[in-house]
Amino acid sequence: MTMKNLIAAAVLIVTSTGAGAAQDVEKGADSFKKCLLCHSIGPNALNKLGPELNGLDGRKSGGAPNFNYSDAARNSSIIWGEASFKEYMPDPKAKIPGTKMIFAIKNEQEVNDLWAYIRQFGAGGNIEK
Repeated sequence: MTMKNLIAAAVLIVTSTGAGAAQDVEKGADSFKKCLLCHSIGPNALNKLGPELNGLDGRKSGGAPNFNYSDAARNSSIIWGEASFKEYMPDPKAKIPGTKMIFAIKNEQEVNDLWAYIRQFGAGGNIEK
């Protein structure tokens, strides 16, 4: 197999598995409006019904300061990242049985876009990524 054929095959595999799904930060920002009742993000973010989401990428579940997490979330071994977020959002109670989170987003592209938006915020609430 030539190098050109190997590259074409790799591109085909990535495309067919969805690993190459584009993420749209602007659509994610729009989707985050659904989350605003419970969560905030950005320089002035505060805990609400749910924790503030600054610095979520790489944060341990139950790790937002001064938020009263469920025992399930606090004791979970999840470190938030793209994969764990995408597993969680379609069915939070399946990923963390006993979580307080009841809202789900089942549309895969919307979850991709939402993650693109959330992950760009560092722990201080500034856009870093």
